[in-house]
Amino acid sequence: MNNKTATVFGGTGFIGTQIVRELAKKGWTVKVATRIPESAYFLRTCGVVGQVVPFACDYSESKSIAAAVHGADYVVNCIGLLYEKRKGDFERAHVDLAKDIAKACAKENVERFVHVSSLGVNAGSKYGKTKLEGEKAVTKAFPLATILRPSVVFGHNDEFFNMFASLSRIAPVLPLIGGGHTKFQPVYVGDVADAAMAAIILPAVGESDPRGKIFDLGGPEVVDFKEVYQRLFKYTGRSRKTMSLPWGVAKMQARILSLLPKPLLTADQVESLKSDNVVGNDAKKLQDLGVNPTSMDLILPEYLCRFKPGGAFGDKKQA
Repeated sequence: MNNKTATVFGGTGFIGTQIVRELAKKGWTVKVATRIPESAYFLRTCGVVGQVVPFACDYSESKSIAAAVHGADYVVNCIGLLYEKRKGDFERAHVDLAKDIAKACAKENVERFVHVSSLGVNAGSKYGKTKLEGEKAVTKAFPLATILRPSVVFGHNDEFFNMFASLSRIAPVLPLIGGGHTKFQPVYVGDVADAAMAAIILPAVGESDPRGKIFDLGGPEVVDFKEVYQRLFKYTGRSRKTMSLPWGVAKMQARILSLLPKPLLTADQVESLKSDNVVGNDAKKLQDLGVNPTSMDLILPEYLCRFKPGGAFGDKKQA
């Protein structure tokens, strides 16, 4: 097993970084396929010298994708966008690129291919629709691909709790979009990485065989927006008022916010919030991959404490 090679697309991202670290722990060679190899240099310390290799890959070229996959025993695709900078970005990233990677995996006879999608595929948003189209394209090109659908992912560098915590520093009121009734099942980024590893190493026999299956990844708790804010206030030591924001008003504000270089909210994200983001009753779950979901209360205090007034130790008395 120590002579295995894995290629990770999107390895410099929030989820991908964690997966690269776990792959390196196995002693495998890890190729991080990225448009800008320098952006992956920080990952080289995850293994011994030469174990984690930033690999230049032009996502728009099928030959470049094939070169990144060539020689790999396992491939993990973590590429995904939360918003579009240009029209068609979702289709290119979630559908076209996913299909090209799957085709390359099939041609190279890759042992395992893990595709990270989203629970949002059931939403009526453009994001969700393209994620679902991407899944279909992947399974058509590589029928034995394992598809992971995480709910909102939390962890030290997440763009969910950190964003609202940052917003609470300057905003006296936080919005409850659509009344704040949308339900989430936040999943720890470490659990998502463990699920990807399980999809690679679990034996290809019986019910434990993860190949060709879809897994919904959610944490042990289902919460709505009001409960998300309650956790936020608890661990940041900041109390803010909340205000219900009708869907129409939220979309109008989102259109303005989407003009920012890094949008706080887009109209498509508002549309996605009309659907709950939770694990299906009959879906295969983290536990089916041998992973016990981690509670938010074990992780959130570790990184939200820095948002406390005065910093992480702002509430401590001086000696």
